[in-house]
Amino acid sequence: MASPASPSHPEQTTSIPALPENATPEQKDLHWYTHVYQGDKMPQLTWRAVIMGGVLGMLMSAANLYTTLAIGWAFGIAITACVLSFTIWTFVRFCSGNKVSQMSVLENACMASTASAAGYATGSTIATMFGALVLLYEPPPGHEGPIYTWDVTAPWIVVVFTLCTGLMGVFLAIPMKRQMINHEQLPFPTGTAAAETLRSLYTQSKEAMQKAYVLVIGLGAGLLIGFLRVGDDVLEKVGFLKRLFDFIVVRIPTEIEMHFLNKLYPRGVHPAGFAFEPSVLLIAAGMIVGMRISLSLLVSSVILYAGVGPWLAGVDEASRALEGYKLTFIWGDGYIVLTRWALWGGTSVMVFASLASVALQWKTVLRAFTGKKGGDTAASKLAAIEVPGKWMIVGMLPITIAMVWLQIVAFEVVWWAGLLAVGMSFVLSMVASRATGETDTTPIGAMGKVMQLLFAVIHPGNVGANLASAGIAANSASASADLLTDLKMGYLLGANPRKQFLAQFFGCFFGTVAIVPIWYLMVPTREKLEQFALPATRAWEAVARILTKGIGELPTSAVYAIIIGALIGCALPVIEKLLSPKARKYMPSATGIGLAWVMPFQNAFSFFVGACIIVLWTRLHKKSADTFNVPVASGLIAGESLMAAALAITATVVGLLNL
Repeated sequence: MASPASPSHPEQTTSIPALPENATPEQKDLHWYTHVYQGDKMPQLTWRAVIMGGVLGMLMSAANLYTTLAIGWAFGIAITACVLSFTIWTFVRFCSGNKVSQMSVLENACMASTASAAGYATGSTIATMFGALVLLYEPPPGHEGPIYTWDVTAPWIVVVFTLCTGLMGVFLAIPMKRQMINHEQLPFPTGTAAAETLRSLYTQSKEAMQKAYVLVIGLGAGLLIGFLRVGDDVLEKVGFLKRLFDFIVVRIPTEIEMHFLNKLYPRGVHPAGFAFEPSVLLIAAGMIVGMRISLSLLVSSVILYAGVGPWLAGVDEASRALEGYKLTFIWGDGYIVLTRWALWGGTSVMVFASLASVALQWKTVLRAFTGKKGGDTAASKLAAIEVPGKWMIVGMLPITIAMVWLQIVAFEVVWWAGLLAVGMSFVLSMVASRATGETDTTPIGAMGKVMQLLFAVIHPGNVGANLASAGIAANSASASADLLTDLKMGYLLGANPRKQFLAQFFGCFFGTVAIVPIWYLMVPTREKLEQFALPATRAWEAVARILTKGIGELPTSAVYAIIIGALIGCALPVIEKLLSPKARKYMPSATGIGLAWVMPFQNAFSFFVGACIIVLWTRLHKKSADTFNVPVASGLIAGESLMAAALAITATVVGLLNL
């Protein structure tokens, strides 16, 4: 690991020549290495970067654990860590009389990777998988008193599981990086926003200063909107915030329900999620990903909510009394949750579309393992800084052994099923990473449901096996998508991807050290766990209760949705491959089509609003849109993310003090 050097923050002041639309993978690699790469010109992987990232990630892992238990949602870490690190290090330099050098922009990128691994790819799965195990635990006869969390799952099991699944996701991302980031140039909006945030902090050129000012304005707007959208769950726990909002006249609702589709449903019930979510984070993500993906999300979601949903609800309503008919479990208390059923078809589209894409692009995937060696060409130099495919093989061998052994010992899984769970995690990590790259949304829960469905077939009746397999898939998928988001940030800044990988690797250890004791302190008993809202944890519990009885418990309509989704998922990449480059941009996104059936309509609608904004802006003034779209969107994403993190951390601290 390099030691910190004197401040050196070279900026790319000259304009970078544009790539042709039909550039080959080799041309893209050469272009990046020649015009963007900065990794040898300044410090990057230093002890202070890793330690700073590890400490920040450990603190924010507690916040993510809390938000997952309270609202079923975990927030990204990278942008928050970048701003906090820059602020802290500026203060340290001030206190030292500028004797301590400032972190370079690439040191901060490595710091963000460490923090992101420590803070994001740990707490959510502990809350969902291990929380569901606590809820499903049946105490032995004659048991009296509280059910302690450590009696349900021993701490050593949680430690090994959390560390190994986090590391698994990091290693599984290796072959995906060159395909999704270098060659396909997927947007990864949060990674793009993090890069823009760091650029603004270290800017020097006139154009960069203008972008920085625009980003700061967006940041301020995002902070304000994020604060005004504070959830009731936070206000209920943080008294001084509740008292403050008693005096504030304006408050932005978390969502605005739209009821004009209710008449299509039996008894006029409301389909949950059919609303407008005034979140600038989602709208800004739509500004970055563009119209193709956003429109795919919206159209697919409209088909679900205005077409398939009413038909499905009507069939359920008419068939409730029929003997042997299995309801689609979409019904809530006075509302309908379509995604409980639709996620099976939507996930099928994403899984099979990803598999088809890999099959069609096997040469570039193979190149991630083989690389190019020899000579002094840019390609050989690039191979020297990319993470070699053999690292994945070397890393996955001990991790696979440890994970199979843990499943056998702790969850009574037969060895071949444990091996299958690890193998399937690569497929599902690929699906989740592609969804994150295209839409900035990681369908962690959906990936877990695929594994639960698979283990309902091969391991019926074993609740532990059902949840453990889902946890392996979900946590490894989360870690892979998180690493690729950070690598996107590094790619835009010209970072050394091998050093970023190592930073992410170290972060998994920091996160495990923090999150396991925090879990047992925050949730010492089942009674304490049940005091949280647990939306995500209850979903895992409910699916485990249903599917451990066997795949026969799945409604027939859901099975048909899986089959149809598989056909659509396989067909779209093949059709896109056959089209000309100009025609491909009009093809719907398979990931967008599938993801729209996993997340609520309100998310898809916000993406579409963002895409419409940038289309209108481009038509009114193309030059300013091209220049300032990403800084504006990045500022909005960073601002709302920072505020969400601050509110979550505040609620976590208050919650821990009240334990």
